[in-house]
Amino acid sequence: MADIRLMKGNEALAEAAIRAGCQAYFGYPITPQSEVLEYLANEGRKRGMIVLQAESEVASINMVYGAAGAGARVMTSSSSPGISLMMEGISYIACAELPCLLVNVNRGGPGLGTIQPSQGDYFQAVKGGGHGDYRLIVLAPSSVQEMADFVYDAFDLADKYRNPVMILADGALGQMMEKVAFREYDPKDHMMVKPWATTGKPSTRPPNVITTLHMLPEQMEEVNRRLQAKYAGIQQQEVRYELLDAEDAEYLVVAYGLAARIAHRGIQLARARGHKVGLLRPITLFPYPEKVLKSMAKRLQGILVVEMNAGQMVEDVRLAVEGRAPVQFYGRMGGIIPSPDEVTEALEKMITTTVTHPVEAD
Repeated sequence: MADIRLMKGNEALAEAAIRAGCQAYFGYPITPQSEVLEYLANEGRKRGMIVLQAESEVASINMVYGAAGAGARVMTSSSSPGISLMMEGISYIACAELPCLLVNVNRGGPGLGTIQPSQGDYFQAVKGGGHGDYRLIVLAPSSVQEMADFVYDAFDLADKYRNPVMILADGALGQMMEKVAFREYDPKDHMMVKPWATTGKPSTRPPNVITTLHMLPEQMEEVNRRLQAKYAGIQQQEVRYELLDAEDAEYLVVAYGLAARIAHRGIQLARARGHKVGLLRPITLFPYPEKVLKSMAKRLQGILVVEMNAGQMVEDVRLAVEGRAPVQFYGRMGGIIPSPDEVTEALEKMITTTVTHPVEAD
């Protein structure tokens, strides 16, 4: 029987981390995600976790690097500018192919910005915000329930691919309270053997060495080829998305996270006015559901991308569509959350101004 509670998104995520068998957390407080550290410092320590408030975000990500290299299930969390400080360490972890969970509860920016919710970190998360050719697996929750559920998925994906996984949320999801049902999950059934980990050298194997330093360009290229092959496999196997009211849709809204939740209500209002509109909600931002977008675009008269930023994911939508349908954008910035009425108004404006787009032959 599920354990049902009323919790903040940050607290639900932290509780799920404990239940997922997270062995260590290293982080630094920053609004609007500080409850993750606070909850784990209390509940996590009581239940056997190592929980440490590091002296900075730079210190915390390097502690994650060390713990992951030793084979632990480990995580950190922060918000926008704090994640920026972690970028060098994240690039190291990706190159070293170490599994871990990174949580970014977005706030408005750029700069120190505001503590209000935003989706301004999409580029940073999905394009590899640090240096080098690396990718994170990125999950985008749209509810407190998914804030919890995606923790289990994130740890499992991280172990499966030996890759850091990011949960990309926002300040509103972190702070809002909703009912959350914690599913049954036994970490013992999910934790993988990690023969590569630096757990001490027994006499039966050579020493394990984890490094990101490869002085010869041929060696560095080979590492990059291996990473790119892994990312290609992730793109084939791990795409996740949700389609709502899309079966007969002539127009499509594409949105993720909290923006998708708001857009769905906007679509319902538009349908009540006779417009055939559907929603595509990417759940994985990398890998991105580009194939389904490309396929649907052939029959659509227009696509509206709704984001809480100046227009970031819209670039990936345009790349996926390849000109098969016109793409427009609606966004709010600085911590302002769009309303369903605003989405409906943007939809009707697009519908009245979009000329039917001819289908292009493949």
